[in-house]
Amino acid sequence: MEFINYLGQGNVVAFFLLLVRTSALMVFFPFFSHAQIPETVKMAVSLMLAIFLFPLVPPLDVSNLNVEYLVLEILAELLFGLCAGALLMLVFAMLQLAGEQISMIMGFSMATVMDPQSGINSPLISNVLSLIVLTAFLMFDGHHLILAFLAHSVTLLPLGGFYPSENLLRYVMKGVANMFMFGFILSFPIVALSLLADFIFGMLMKTMPQFNLLVVGFPIKITVAFVVLMAVISAIIKLFTTLITRVLNDLPSLFF
Repeated sequence: MEFINYLGQGNVVAFFLLLVRTSALMVFFPFFSHAQIPETVKMAVSLMLAIFLFPLVPPLDVSNLNVEYLVLEILAELLFGLCAGALLMLVFAMLQLAGEQISMIMGFSMATVMDPQSGINSPLISNVLSLIVLTAFLMFDGHHLILAFLAHSVTLLPLGGFYPSENLLRYVMKGVANMFMFGFILSFPIVALSLLADFIFGMLMKTMPQFNLLVVGFPIKITVAFVVLMAVISAIIKLFTTLITRVLNDLPSLFF
């Protein structure tokens, strides 16, 4: 009888909105939205998180609740997951952009493979960088920080009460601009050395017309690019961890 009384309208609506928030975690947040994770597993994890976090939900006032208002609250929860996940995915997109530029310089732009995180075809170097930084993201417990952010959001942000603020929109626009800037910065060493190699090959072809650029030049460019990439990969991971940690630290002030 006590359990039946517990299933009141307020608790049912609160649990449903919390389930929408945890489901948005599985759809928009990095690692949790990985395309290789089965949909049934994502649904099960969303349900388990909703059950574990439900005791933290403040009492929900449903005296004036109607269908239209409930739909708006569901959309607010989906928008909350979309905005928070987009801020984190911008950092991963920065590595994707840098990998595409590096692949084009190395001549690997046509060598595309399926990215297991997004489920789309991407250049080979982009795929390798994405897997490396995803491993780094798990090594410094980034997925645990996301779960902690979700738990804090239950107590600090009312269910269905999210609305994007002006500071959040300004932060997103700044993040998009930084994505292109840092993407170019990460690929600049390889791009610069490749341009230098092209300049040297041009001088050699002027002095030695018998120099075959297709046979000798391209393997040299690929070798140089791989050497530089191995030399700067630790700096790339360090920059990625710094940026993703900064975004995770800024999320509470932007949403609560």
